[in-house]
Amino acid sequence: MKNILLNKLASGDFVSGEQIASSLGISRNAVWKNINSLRNDGFIIDSVSSKGYRISPDNNKMAPELIKYDGEIILLNQVDSTNNYAKTLASQGALSGTVIISESQTAGKGRMSRTFVSPTGKSLLMSIIIRPQFPIELSPLITSVAAVAVAESVETLADCHTQIKWVNDVFINNMKICGILTEASLGLEFSSLDYAVVGIGINVLNHDFGELNSHVSSIQQLTGKKINRNKLCETVLYNFNQRLNSITSKSHLPEYRRRELLTGNMISANVGNEKIIGKALGIDDNANLIVQTDSGIRTLASGEANLIRIQGEVLNKNE
Repeated sequence: MKNILLNKLASGDFVSGEQIASSLGISRNAVWKNINSLRNDGFIIDSVSSKGYRISPDNNKMAPELIKYDGEIILLNQVDSTNNYAKTLASQGALSGTVIISESQTAGKGRMSRTFVSPTGKSLLMSIIIRPQFPIELSPLITSVAAVAVAESVETLADCHTQIKWVNDVFINNMKICGILTEASLGLEFSSLDYAVVGIGINVLNHDFGELNSHVSSIQQLTGKKINRNKLCETVLYNFNQRLNSITSKSHLPEYRRRELLTGNMISANVGNEKIIGKALGIDDNANLIVQTDSGIRTLASGEANLIRIQGEVLNKNE
């Protein structure tokens, strides 16, 4: 009944208790009890005499019923990693478009086997299962598609400018607010992807990142905007699917390049056990990073790259 009530209130408009009771075939008292139960669960619900009830604009408690999306959304209170959970479901045949969201993670995963910090209720932590219908050669573009989708969504809702650091991080004011991790499983003939899982972790609300405070922050801390996590999830999913559907045209790459913050600067990159130092020249048509090194031009398909700083300043092409 509580889930049905959330569906009734999902628009954000006031709905009278009488209208809810009549449509559900229950008493006004039963409506009131279920509303209070939702409040006890953490949902902020406004009630106004003669108007009825609505989900408050200040509500940040997540629920699939409050997210407009055509696919299945599974919401968990806690999980080791949404990517791990999604990969298990994908291996069992979960449909493309299935989304796993968790309020917290005990072993969230970032690149290079790092832990992704995610206090309960402060972030948007989700993984999307996709079963690509495009050639396997385009699969390296999935992460860049997700990065553009996140960047566009945050800009729309927080009215700010975002940056993308190759290959998978989204920044505001040179502070990281999002990490993306794509993991894939090859088909039996190794000529196609069986599935890919795209993990997205966005720091939405204020919280302490401990030793990471110098370079990691949240949307609210950097913009002053308290973004609704349900709306952010809905917007990211919409933009991601729109961009993914046009991946063959690579139409997202101009948006990726426009925001990419390494280009034009001296960088250091770790690729496996190799460390590369050079000037980032740009992003090629496969979302690889082009680097001018002393020994020639290198094209990096994976790895981790960072700006080289001298006495706190970024070393750029004019220095």
